[in-house]
Amino acid sequence: MAVPPVIPIAYEPKHRTESIGRYADGQFLASVTYAFPEGFRPDEGWEEHKRLYTVLHTFDADGHYRDSDIWCAGTWAEQQRDPYGENSVLTRARVRLATLLRSLPRRSYTDIAIRPFRLTYEGVLFGLVIREDKDDDGEPESWAELYPDRLGFGEPWDGSYDT
Repeated sequence: MAVPPVIPIAYEPKHRTESIGRYADGQFLASVTYAFPEGFRPDEGWEEHKRLYTVLHTFDADGHYRDSDIWCAGTWAEQQRDPYGENSVLTRARVRLATLLRSLPRRSYTDIAIRPFRLTYEGVLFGLVIREDKDDDGEPESWAELYPDRLGFGEPWDGSYDT
């Protein structure tokens, strides 16, 4: 089955899609996620390259991409040096996410359906990208993958994801 033009994403409280839904101007998809720049190969000092981002993507009611607010809270190394408290990288990222979500008028958390999109910020790929490969039998297969979160969406296209 081909990838549909609009990809459903199911809202799952307390899971990886807990910050998605609709608001007065359309739909939103938000997360806090670690990412490496594209092409980075982990080696000595990788902790300084693994960055924690707060991300808010917005879409119109038909799922067309509108805009993104992407902010780097810090690195894995910084988080390890100060893992707890209000100054930790993770706390800063979560506070930023809460602030962004509060800024969305008439926000409700629910399933969404969006079209593929992609952008690069600080060398990191963000977006819902169509991927193609061959299955175990050598047959072509396609899916949509959310970056940098690495959530895969595929048949039966019901909004559920695979990691």
